[in-house]
Amino acid sequence: MDRKDKDLAFMLRYENIAWYEDGKVKILDRRIYPKEIKFVECVDYKDVKQAITDMVTQSAGPYTAAGMGMALAAYQCKDMKLEEQINYLKNASEVISHARPTTVNRMKMITSSCADVGIEALKKGNSAIKAIFQRTIDSLERRYGRMSEVAVNLVNLFPKKGKIMTQCFGETIVGCMGREIKRQNKEIEFYCPETRPYLQGARLTASVLKNQGFKVTVITDNMPAWTIKEKKIDIFTSAADTICMDGNIVNKVGTMQIAICAKHFGIPYFVTGIPDEGKYLENIVIEERDSKEVISCNGIRNTLEGVEGYYPAFDITPPEFVSAVVTDQGIYSPYNLKEYFKTEVEQYY
Repeated sequence: MDRKDKDLAFMLRYENIAWYEDGKVKILDRRIYPKEIKFVECVDYKDVKQAITDMVTQSAGPYTAAGMGMALAAYQCKDMKLEEQINYLKNASEVISHARPTTVNRMKMITSSCADVGIEALKKGNSAIKAIFQRTIDSLERRYGRMSEVAVNLVNLFPKKGKIMTQCFGETIVGCMGREIKRQNKEIEFYCPETRPYLQGARLTASVLKNQGFKVTVITDNMPAWTIKEKKIDIFTSAADTICMDGNIVNKVGTMQIAICAKHFGIPYFVTGIPDEGKYLENIVIEERDSKEVISCNGIRNTLEGVEGYYPAFDITPPEFVSAVVTDQGIYSPYNLKEYFKTEVEQYY
């Protein structure tokens, strides 16, 4: 099979995201990549859930890990009676999908579908493990394929030669965007805010784009406004953890402030992804992570004992700061996202 991760960076290859094999799931530890290439091994689906919670994998990585975790759950219950296996898979689906509160809606789509195909296989006397594993690979192929279409629409908006600012790590769109820039023969360089405290921009986005042959400059999280002005940035773009139907964009904390700066300096902010049908601002729960993650970085504490931290993992950018939402089906205003669903849309996750 000519897979859709062809020509993408190391960490975007399917096996290097999360992979089930022989009763184990291995997940690339993105908390330390690229300084060190290390995989966390999970022998229980609850280990996979915990790895997602602990941010061993981030961005779209948890979606792959969730599917592989469901294959592991099927392995764990393979010697049980049929009804026990069915209940086991349903319970695993619920547990894994709630690994992080802000993305439960998307995760539930994945784990529920995995449970469904696994249960269907069991009722036919087939392997639930193989069915769920194949469903996860099919999901990856579908997601990479559709994000490749998003990338075409996004890169069409880029100048022939220009400077792009990103935020956090958009996973699939970052790699597909880079591949499409090469295909369109455009000369683009990137500025990546570091994205503390896990430094996904510095370690992950910058690594992928560098691996794919681009000039990349990392800046600290308090530099975007000045950088937009002084370096004459042309476009700000990010993926989104949730694209609400009312145009509100949930993404890694820091996105809103860059969007505000982009509007102030007159450059567009293009959000990439698939709108989340049925999701609105009032449905959003912003995950607040352990404050210890803020007062330390790379395992080194930066404050005196007793100093407190505050870590909302995401923020919400209102639609007035969003120039367009770039999807696989075209480019939409944040105010008319319902148009996206006027044609039948294949399940993305």
